[in-house]
Amino acid sequence: MPRITGTYRTTEVGGERVRAFIPYPLPPREPALVVDGDLAALHRDAVGALEQLNVAGTMVPSPGWFIYGFVRKEAVISSQIEGTQATLQDVVLFEATRRTDRPADVEEVCNYVDTLAMVRQELADASGLPLCVRLLCRAHGRLMGGVRGAEKLPGEVRRSQNWIGGSRPGNARFMPPPADVVPEVLGDLERWLHEGDPLPPLVRAGIAHVQFETIHPFLDGNGRIGRLLVVILLERWGLLAAPLLYLSVAFKRHRQEYYDRLGAVRTDGDWEGWTGFFLRCVREAAEDGVSTARRLHTLIGGSRRLLTGHKDATLTAVRLFELLPDHPMVTLQSAAALLDTSSPTAGKTLDVLCRAGVLREVTGRRRDRVYAFQSYLDVLAEDTGVSGSE
Repeated sequence: MPRITGTYRTTEVGGERVRAFIPYPLPPREPALVVDGDLAALHRDAVGALEQLNVAGTMVPSPGWFIYGFVRKEAVISSQIEGTQATLQDVVLFEATRRTDRPADVEEVCNYVDTLAMVRQELADASGLPLCVRLLCRAHGRLMGGVRGAEKLPGEVRRSQNWIGGSRPGNARFMPPPADVVPEVLGDLERWLHEGDPLPPLVRAGIAHVQFETIHPFLDGNGRIGRLLVVILLERWGLLAAPLLYLSVAFKRHRQEYYDRLGAVRTDGDWEGWTGFFLRCVREAAEDGVSTARRLHTLIGGSRRLLTGHKDATLTAVRLFELLPDHPMVTLQSAAALLDTSSPTAGKTLDVLCRAGVLREVTGRRRDRVYAFQSYLDVLAEDTGVSGSE
C-alpha cells in the first residue's frame, strides 16, 4: 500500500476547481524511510564521491580556483533549467567587460552567484541569519531583484495560488499548497532542518529539496532556490567544505526522471525511489566535479610551466597568471587594476601571456580587446550548452 505524504484541498483558481496538495511534515513516515540494502549502497557511494570531491578541492593552493568556476557552472545550468539562454562564456565575458548580448539572462545567472555568496556569508557570520525561512526569503529577493519575475513579490512568500506545468490551473501538472497554509508548512520544514533526525545528512538534503519544491513558496524562482538549498545544506552539514557540487548538471541530464520522481513522492509516497535517484545524481555530479578538478589542476600546472619557461616571462606576468582562474577573461583595464600597475605595463604583461600560449585574444578588434584563459574555460564549459531548456 503506498505511503500517504499529504492531503488535498479543493479550491477555485481562475474560475476552475482544482485539488491543491498540502504535504505532511517531514520526516517521511508510515512507514519511515529506512536507508538500507540498495539505498545504503547508493548512499555509501555518493558520500564517497563527495569525499573525493573535497580532496580534489584541496589540490591547488587556493580552493577559490575551483569555487569560482564551479559556482558559476552551477548558476548557469540551474538558470538554464528555468529557461535562460546564457552560457558560461556569456557570464564570464560580462564580468570582465560589463557587455553582453543577453543582458536579462546573464543578470539572472549573476544574481544566482550573488545569492549563494550572500547566503554563505550570513551563515558564516555569528550575527547573521541562521538557515531559516527569513534567509530563504532574503535569498529569493536577491535572486529575483531586477530580472524576469521581479514583479512577482521578490523576497516574499506568495499570497496567491500558483501551479506547475500546464497553461492554466485546470491542466496543471501539479498544484502546490494553497497560499494560506504556505507559512505553516514552510515553518514545519524549517523546524525539521534544525531537529535531530536519524536519517543521514545527504538523504535529508534530498528530502528537504523535495519538500521545498512541493511547497513552491514563491511565485517564481522556486527551482533555483530549491537547488541552492541542497548546495547550502551539503556545506552546512559538513559533507562539502565548499560549494563545489554542480548538482544541476545531473538534474538537467535526467530531467524527465527528476520530474517523475518528484511526482511519485506526492502521488505514491515513493520517498525510496526519489532518494535512490537523488543519491545517483549526487554521485554522478561529484564524479564529474572530481574529473573536472583534476583536469583543471593539470591544465593550470601545465600553463604555469609554459609561462615560467618562456624566454619573455616576467614576475608581473606570473602574478597575473595566478589571478586568472578567478578572472579567466581580462581586458587591459582590468589587468592593470588587478596588478595595480600602469596600462603600458599591463599591456606588455598580456602580450607575454599571449606569446606563452596561456591567454588568447577573443574579439579580433584593435580596441576594447578581451583576453581569455580559453583552455580553462573550455573545461568548465562542458555541459553548459543551451539545449533542451524549458
